Amino acid sequence: MKRILSGIVVMLLVVSVGTAFAAPKVIKLAHLNAQQPFEVATGAMAAVFKSAVEAESNGALTVEIFPAGQLGNERETMEQVKVGVVQSYIASAGGMAAFYPLYSVLDIPFAIPNYDVAWKVFDGPFGAHLAAEIEKAAGFRVLGYGEAGGFFQLSNSKHPIKAVADLKGLKMRTMTLPSHQHLMKVYGAAATPVAWAEVYTSLQTGVVDGQHNPIPIVLTGRLHEVQKYLTITNHLYSTYCWVMNKDFYNGLTAEEKHVVDTASVAAIVAGRGLNRIIESSEKGLPTLAKAGMQVNTPTPEAMKEFRDVGRKGAMEFIKDTYKEEGVKLAEMYLKAIDDASKPAR
Repeated sequence: MKRILSGIVVMLLVVSVGTAFAAPKVIKLAHLNAQQPFEVATGAMAAVFKSAVEAESNGALTVEIFPAGQLGNERETMEQVKVGVVQSYIASAGGMAAFYPLYSVLDIPFAIPNYDVAWKVFDGPFGAHLAAEIEKAAGFRVLGYGEAGGFFQLSNSKHPIKAVADLKGLKMRTMTLPSHQHLMKVYGAAATPVAWAEVYTSLQTGVVDGQHNPIPIVLTGRLHEVQKYLTITNHLYSTYCWVMNKDFYNGLTAEEKHVVDTASVAAIVAGRGLNRIIESSEKGLPTLAKAGMQVNTPTPEAMKEFRDVGRKGAMEFIKDTYKEEGVKLAEMYLKAIDDASKPAR
């Protein structure tokens, strides 16, 4: 009997020690920019996520960061997430649209009026609905929506853009998003899809004349070195769609899921905050102006033309390309924006 009891005690000790020293679950997190948390939003998101996950899980989860396309281009990395080789990726709107085409519907020009509304929309019921649709259609678990720098502006190397007519004939770089390409065509430009890794060289060599991106992204990519003119239009608000392998997420314990969910929220807030600091400090427009960029803002009349032409073209594109499903999502998105824009009672 003593031998049996001794054997049970030994087995319990082995199980206890094995549990205490169980190998942590590894989250390989990739993103498309440099791992510079004080300069780049995705870098800040990755750093905050890693710190929070590892601290709050008491070492049960560890995060390995793979920045700047180390694991491949966007499509390749997202394919790796889909099959579980990589656990998580902070995808651009273009990267997400390759797997969930309706993501392009969110690119309705001048739909989002300010950051407060943007965050309420994507952190609220609409964002939750979109995440559920993405999981159902594309198989990714959505952790949340980071901010791709903020509002988009126009830049080019040829001349100031003061009205829609000034875009005519310019070769404008876009992501592979059909909605972005169509918008540039509506404005009279020649839309030219170029991978992010090739944007600087393409602008430098004249393959394209200009591009559109938020100010923090212009700075991140050093595009001010190869672009002379910047026009403040705030014509689009775009998000990063942060995804995780669905099976990996579902395999986590309830406590681990809570850690991942809360850490991703904190990380997204950090990325948004960094963008606001860059935009509102000497690191933003003053840095671009000091580098030699000429900055201008179109007149109210010109901005109305940008809005009217862009909005009309976008809604026609959604109806023609994505049919009833796209129109339904667009209407839901615009209603969410309208609801979020109403003053709190």
